[in-house]
Amino acid sequence: MGTAVEKVKRELILEGLDCANCAMKIENGVKKLDGVMDCSVNFVSKTLTMEVDKTHDQDVVTAAKKKVNQLEPHIQVVEKGNGAAAKAAISHAAAQHGHNHDHGHTHDHDHAHDHSHGHSHDHGAGNTKRMIIHLIAGALLTGVGLLSPVTGVAEFVLFTIAYLIVGGDIVLRAVKNILRGQVFDEHFLMSLATIGAFAIQQYPEGVAVMLFYQVGELFQSIAVNRSRKSISSLMDIRPDYANLQMGNETKRVAPEEVRVGDLIIVKPGERVPLDGKVLEGRTAMDTSALTGESVPREVEPGDEVLSGFVNKNGVLTVEVTKSYGESTVSKILELVQNASSKKAPTEQFITKFARYYTPVVVIVATLLAIVPPLLISGATFSEWVYRALVFLVISCPCALVVSIPLGFFGGIGAASRQGVLVKGSNYLEALNDVKYVVFDKTGTLTKGAFTVTGIYPANGATREELLRSAAYAELHSNHPIAESIRAAYGQELQAADVQEYNEIAGHGIQVQFEGKQILAGNAKLMNREQIPFKTPEEPGTVVHVAIDGSYAGYIVIADEIKEDAEQTIRSLKELGMKKTIMLTGDAKAVGEAVGRKLGLDEVHAELLPQHKVEEIERLDRQKARRDKIAFIGDGMNDTPVLARADVGIAMGGLGSDAAIEAADIVIMTDEPSKLSSAIHIARRTRRIVWQNILFALGVKAVFLLLGAFGIASMWEAVFSDVGVTLLAVLNAMRVLRTKELA
Repeated sequence: MGTAVEKVKRELILEGLDCANCAMKIENGVKKLDGVMDCSVNFVSKTLTMEVDKTHDQDVVTAAKKKVNQLEPHIQVVEKGNGAAAKAAISHAAAQHGHNHDHGHTHDHDHAHDHSHGHSHDHGAGNTKRMIIHLIAGALLTGVGLLSPVTGVAEFVLFTIAYLIVGGDIVLRAVKNILRGQVFDEHFLMSLATIGAFAIQQYPEGVAVMLFYQVGELFQSIAVNRSRKSISSLMDIRPDYANLQMGNETKRVAPEEVRVGDLIIVKPGERVPLDGKVLEGRTAMDTSALTGESVPREVEPGDEVLSGFVNKNGVLTVEVTKSYGESTVSKILELVQNASSKKAPTEQFITKFARYYTPVVVIVATLLAIVPPLLISGATFSEWVYRALVFLVISCPCALVVSIPLGFFGGIGAASRQGVLVKGSNYLEALNDVKYVVFDKTGTLTKGAFTVTGIYPANGATREELLRSAAYAELHSNHPIAESIRAAYGQELQAADVQEYNEIAGHGIQVQFEGKQILAGNAKLMNREQIPFKTPEEPGTVVHVAIDGSYAGYIVIADEIKEDAEQTIRSLKELGMKKTIMLTGDAKAVGEAVGRKLGLDEVHAELLPQHKVEEIERLDRQKARRDKIAFIGDGMNDTPVLARADVGIAMGGLGSDAAIEAADIVIMTDEPSKLSSAIHIARRTRRIVWQNILFALGVKAVFLLLGAFGIASMWEAVFSDVGVTLLAVLNAMRVLRTKELA
């Protein structure tokens, strides 16, 4: 491998991050720093995640903080430590910087509800209130200016005061950004357009446009915060504390402080803070936060409980089996937090688009201001400068930049509400193109637990007698098949009743029971003892039983198919899948029987893990270029296939940790039918995202033409910018309202 650089992951919380455009600027800025291997800013959870060179870890973090403050001075950067510490640090930082002159004037409204996430709720509400007061004052002054007969200097002064009250902070920010070499942003466009209106003596319009823009910004910030809130409420499963048992008393501690093997108490109404095993107590658990399952799950001593479950009624003593960092909740939170760092192609397209689009528009606007007055006789500079300014305001790509990440994040949120965790918006996007679904059998389409599915007595023996004899014969075996026979018999077995227990390797068992000789085993055992037997029709593992040398019948043991497996295959067909395929290590007869029952297109049985990968590769060579292959599995042995498929999906409830790590999507409920729900959500998300793109570009194109020909005034220009963004954000919020899908 050579000398690989050791990477560590660092997270910074960006308090006050309120526009997707700033998030994009920060991400691009920090990416370019030395020692940063990878960086992504998650606009919704306000975190910057970066992979840095371990040797210069602290230097790089300091450089990143500096870079963020240089790009966006109003953002407070807090290094993400332990949850509680970080929260305290945020609220502390908020208090410290509350009066920081850097905030300019009224600009604080941008933080509208930002800090409510930490501690202080009023802080955000106060800013919104202050902004509203500024807007009302500005509007009143503008009204006075329009209605009173003032002219000349008095009129100019009156409108200038109104303008500064309403938009002083925007101008201030634009100036600061220009000083830092960040020219083309929305503050610059707005300032340029409104000051331009003053220059051509359109005072009322200059103020009114800024007023309208600020009102739009206010609504937009409220809408973005609402969708942020509804997304984070989906994710609000982080436990705040654990009751640690110390001797005879309990102490409330942060979940991070609890060690494996410690005992914690979970009272009614509390959230389980860490994964563990119940030692004492019985209760019903609300598991809906993790599994989307509405029916409470009963737990008793010996059962596993996962962090994020809510205890409904009893008091539990739980022995902790995983530290907080390894617990289910923290894994899920991490997945969702990082989900948006893997950007979907649509998002990347918009980022690139914005990068070239703004400079082009600025050049066109400059030409629009200068060329016509020089070439067309009778054209005045003031008119064409005004048109150019209108053109500039319309061109701002805010709607696209804000609504698209929100759309994808909403999709990921909606999926997690259904119990499906998508590890990145690129995987959500990829689900749209899945045309081949490949299933593992055991644990995915079947329950992975053996049960007796048929009891067939022969030669006058009764069902009861057959099952009883088999159960006693299998008394000492710990094979899953023996366990399932004992479970089916379901009565207490007396070990003293069995004599001369003799296991015949590869054949079965011979015992003396109630004075009779019993043989229980496979066909080879019957042949060896020369006992004629029936060959069963149905697939599964067969145990033949003979009593005193006479054939008594056979018992069939099979892995049960999951309740929703058949419906899963049906709904995938309805969604337009080209092929559903099952790969299994099980016997051919068993595999084919399951395939027939479920209506699968292809079944490949008796495969080892490497053969499964070969099958996926064979399929890959046959499929069309755009089509994608999804693989669903649950075991350790599925890890290579999960990594190889275009979209790897793991069963999260029973699945092995390795499979969950390797997968791109995790189904928490172990129900294969959730896959069709996830595809529904993915399609809906894509539809809404493209609606936004086409709507925003369409409206912009119309208004740009109207602006260039002088038909649209500054009012329409601002509407097309702010209005479209607002509508796009509201449309993106629809993704969250995905109801339970059949």
